[in-house]
Amino acid sequence: MTIRILLIDDHTLFRSGVRALLQRQSDFEVVDEAADGVEGIKRAKQHRPDVILLDLNMPGLSGLEALQLLTEDLPECAVIVLTVSEEGEELASALRSGARGYLIKNIETEALTSAIRRAAAGEPVISDTMTAKLVQQFKAPAAAPALLERGDAAPLTARERDIVRGLVRGESNKMIARALGVAESTVKIHVQNILKKLNLASRVQVAVYAVEHGLTA
Repeated sequence: MTIRILLIDDHTLFRSGVRALLQRQSDFEVVDEAADGVEGIKRAKQHRPDVILLDLNMPGLSGLEALQLLTEDLPECAVIVLTVSEEGEELASALRSGARGYLIKNIETEALTSAIRRAAAGEPVISDTMTAKLVQQFKAPAAAPALLERGDAAPLTARERDIVRGLVRGESNKMIARALGVAESTVKIHVQNILKKLNLASRVQVAVYAVEHGLTA
């Protein structure tokens, strides 16, 4: 299966480099690129790509604003923030807004291509260097109310909590199923039920919710 990718970044040289890198992969197709958020949204609606690589710091419509509009209008697209920012607050804002991933621009080529494939398959992808900041950000008392407004307080079953812990670790449905000794299809159903119970839109948001509400232990 070919993974169709859209690049949104205001640095022409960076876009060219990433495009050349991705086009070496036989299962990738870079369908288009854009230099700002407004044009990026327009081209995303035109091409409806599988994965969007989105910079945060752009003139005019910011990457975060573009992200919010993209996830609302094209929820089927996996948006990966690809940025130089290692700020925990921007990471938290991006995940709350529906990003499926958050990667730092100094990422190795193999790690980037792997992250794109995983995101296209529905998995959350976060740079290793940001994991600790993610936990710190959502452990902060001031962070809790924002997601509480989005999530439902419906209780999770013991099995659902097991699956949530797998999501926090960034595991795929297959990995979770293997660890729990159940079918992958069973895990998929549980994940759908968890999203519905918590009124959340993505696996990443479930992981964030779990950290905020002490469901990781």
